[in-house]
Amino acid sequence: MNASALPILYSFRRCPYAMRARLALAHAGLACELREINLRNKPQALLAASPKGTVPVLVLQDGKVIEQSLDIMLHALQAHDPDGWLTPTEGTLQDMLALIARNDGFFKQALDRCKYPERYSAEAVTQAQQDASTWLSALNEQLAATGFLFGMNPSLADMALRPFVRQFARIDEAQWAEQPWPHLQDWLQRWIDSALFAEIMEAYPGWVPGTTGPTFSTSSVASA
Repeated sequence: MNASALPILYSFRRCPYAMRARLALAHAGLACELREINLRNKPQALLAASPKGTVPVLVLQDGKVIEQSLDIMLHALQAHDPDGWLTPTEGTLQDMLALIARNDGFFKQALDRCKYPERYSAEAVTQAQQDASTWLSALNEQLAATGFLFGMNPSLADMALRPFVRQFARIDEAQWAEQPWPHLQDWLQRWIDSALFAEIMEAYPGWVPGTTGPTFSTSSVASA
C-alpha cells in the first residue's frame, strides 16, 4: 500500500489528544499518512475535513472523517487489539469510558488552569490545584493493587489518560517528584520509558500542503 492510499492523520506531536490517537493507531499497527500541523497556521485541508480545526483528525480512505481522539482510539482498536486494551481484566469498557469522560472534563479543566494560571483568577487556580490533586490521588489509589487502572494489563483507560497526567507532571517536574503518588509516578514513568512511547513521539517535519506526509506506522510493540 502506498502512502497516497493510506488514511490521513492530522496531528500535533505534543497535543495529548493527538498522542492518545497515535498510541492506538501504532498499537493496532494501522498505517496512516501523518500530517504534522502548525496549530497557529492551520492548513485549509484540515479545516475542510474538520471545521473545528483541532487535532487529531483521521480521514479514512473512503472519505469518512473521525474527529475525536477517543473515537480514533476505538476505531483502531476495534480493527486490531493485540493486547486487549478494550477488554481489561477488571471492569468493563463502559467503566473505562466513564473514567475517560471524567478525565476529559473534570481533570482537563483543572489541568488547563494549573498549566496557564495567568489566564484565570487566583481563586480559580487554587480550586483547580485542589481538584487536580484529588483526581491524581484517586488514580494513585486505583493503581495500587495491580499497577494499571483496570486490572493486570494496560488498557484503553491507561493509554487515554497517560498523556494528560504527563502534561500535568511537566508543569513542575520537581514538585511532581515530591508528591505522595508512587503508584501513579511509576505508572507514568513506565510508559514514558516504553518503546511504544518512543514510537509515537518521534518528531516529524511540519506538513507542507500539496505534499505527501510521512507514513506513520509501527509493528506491534509491547505496551507498559
